[in-house]
Amino acid sequence: MRTERTSASGQPERRALKVVVGAAIISGGRVLACARTAPPEVAGMWEFPGGKVEPGESETAALVRECAEELAVRVEVGARVGGDVRMAHGRSVLKVYAARLLHDDEPKPLEHAALRWLTAAELDTVTWLPADAPIVDALRPILLTAERPTTD
Repeated sequence: MRTERTSASGQPERRALKVVVGAAIISGGRVLACARTAPPEVAGMWEFPGGKVEPGESETAALVRECAEELAVRVEVGARVGGDVRMAHGRSVLKVYAARLLHDDEPKPLEHAALRWLTAAELDTVTWLPADAPIVDALRPILLTAERPTTD
């Protein structure tokens, strides 16, 4: 994805947008939300785990790596959730994918202040980062139709 700016000479200047990926980790009709610790202006706000795609890395590989680094979990990456979301500073685009935990891994808050599993009804009980808010809206119907565990 590219953006255009005008250079000092008046010619269009192209620069690539950085891609940031996020994981909507879904389990039992709930999604994992993570509370930020930094920077100070967003500390305590909630997000989907993830991060920047490194040069030469695919979006799914970046998401698998970021989930391992931030949560000490292995995930299987699924379909996109929502559309591309431009980040506030305009130089990055957020792409969120559905994901599921592998091997009964239990997420640990290695880089976050707290973790919470939220149902569709609980999505509005936390303050989401602005870039994540449109994804929350797209995620709600997915959670409502997600398969829930059965009890015997």
